[in-house]
Amino acid sequence: MSDTPSTMSRLTVTVGPVAHGGHCVARHEGRVIFVRHAIPGETVEIALTEHDDDAKFWRADVTKVLEAAPERVNHFWPEADALRAGARGASPIGGAEFGHISRPGQLALKTAVVREQLERLGKMAAADIDAVFAGVEDVDANGSEAQAAGLGWRTRVGFAVTPGGKLGMHAHRSHTVLPVHEMPLAVPVVDDLRLWELDYTGIERVEVAAPANGSGVLVLLAPAPGLGEKAAGHALKRISRALAGRPVPPSVAGWNPETGAISVINGRGWVKETTDDHEFRVTGDGFWQIHRNAPKVLTDAALGFLLAGGHLNDGANVADLYAGAGLFTAPLADAVGPEGSVLSVEGAPGTSRDARKNLHAASQVQIVQGRVERVLAEKLPEGGRRRFDAVVLDPPRAGAGKIAVRALIATRPAAIAYVSCDPAAFARDVSYFAAAGWTVSKLRAFDLYPHTHHVETVALLTPAARAV
Repeated sequence: MSDTPSTMSRLTVTVGPVAHGGHCVARHEGRVIFVRHAIPGETVEIALTEHDDDAKFWRADVTKVLEAAPERVNHFWPEADALRAGARGASPIGGAEFGHISRPGQLALKTAVVREQLERLGKMAAADIDAVFAGVEDVDANGSEAQAAGLGWRTRVGFAVTPGGKLGMHAHRSHTVLPVHEMPLAVPVVDDLRLWELDYTGIERVEVAAPANGSGVLVLLAPAPGLGEKAAGHALKRISRALAGRPVPPSVAGWNPETGAISVINGRGWVKETTDDHEFRVTGDGFWQIHRNAPKVLTDAALGFLLAGGHLNDGANVADLYAGAGLFTAPLADAVGPEGSVLSVEGAPGTSRDARKNLHAASQVQIVQGRVERVLAEKLPEGGRRRFDAVVLDPPRAGAGKIAVRALIATRPAAIAYVSCDPAAFARDVSYFAAAGWTVSKLRAFDLYPHTHHVETVALLTPAARAV
């Protein structure tokens, strides 16, 4: 549990290198301190937020900058600015922990993190990383002024609710919910709803899905546990009526985060997402890439690797693992044609149902709901095991893991396009592949989460003898 501002201990430290997780490493009397809202090389005053005497390391937020790095800029979001929060003895909200760093500075730090994770956890030599990786790419540079500044990109946003019923977000690693009055990282239609004006008494969480294509917004409301069915119904209807008065009213649904169950109050319980060539239905809180440009950026990169290597010819047998609603499955089906085959595996039942709806017309696609490692290990009706020419692997943040990697390697693909949103999980999986004789032959990384520490990578993995 984090300290309250009144109990925080203050120190002055010189900040060391960036580390995965949105912080930098500093030391004080031999103790390692993970410092958020800092930049390597700075001298700063920090407030300790976690500092048990027997802990291996402490945690802290910057409260004052004594010697600033050249990359430091004024934070764009007051509620997320550690300096302004520290000046009033408070904590900043999470979600924009790199907002005090210039955009080029953010790219440089994320590049350093990807490299460090591949060296330390992936066991890759620095020269091998240099051969395949040129650094994290900015996908917003050619957008509007706001987009080039890293704003207005999120198409999905989650909020908490303060004890007083106000819209809020959590402080980092804390149960404390702080009120918010804007969401500058979200696409503009989210701010246009003015959600912070409403009373959310009886509601625990608010999720907003706002497709970049402008096809309509969905607001999901999770009633507080133990509220009771009647009281929850009143709260949902009250908020739905208030949102119905907005210039562009959103769909509103009650939502159970534990089961994913949706009860539509107004409009529909799903949103329509689109790419250049396909349309997708995504129900409730079903997974979809949150950056407005991410679907195109990631499909172009992943399928581009496989196409360039000749792995997606007409008639090829391929798989999309952790497939979600079918973002990669649909273009894979196009690439292999009606004579090919695509196995699409997704663990979440609701999202798998979306995939069936989205791909019902593609006869070459088989949709399977279940755990990836179990599906891959199953014997086929005719006997034998599954075999693939190529695979798209897009696991959740925790990565695929050793068991799934082993099951995938057993299908003997010629190439795997691995899409990851976590450099540490990706690097660990790279080490599992390397132990089986596979190598990273190409790697790109994209800043699809501006002003946060998150970064997306797309790699081409091949058996060492076939590295390209």
